Amino acid sequence: CIVDDCQGAKEETFQDFVAKLPEDEPRYAVCGVDYETDDGRRQGKLCFFFWSPDGKTSVKDRMVYASSKDALKRKLVGVMKEIQANEASDLDEAFVAAEMKR
Repeated sequence: CIVDDCQGAKEETFQDFVAKLPEDEPRYAVCGVDYETDDGRRQGKLCFFFWSPDGKTSVKDRMVYASSKDALKRKLVGVMKEIQANEASDLDEAFVAAEMKR
């Protein structure tokens, strides 16, 4: 069973989104990510995040989340990118923006 933990207002920032992720539990999340292309255009993509902090979650939790991730992603319409984040640096705004450009 998947439970909606929270939702963010469109005005919230990427940092607000990251702050809502628990430090010691895996989560799935979908977030609209705004970024600037190399030629200066503003773009936005819907991104699926799989947050599973290394060393802070149980093996069982990681396995449950990892095994059901693909089934959930197939149900999400409009998602253009996926990022698996295992540590805070994987959620760095510059890193995520670079991933959006790929």
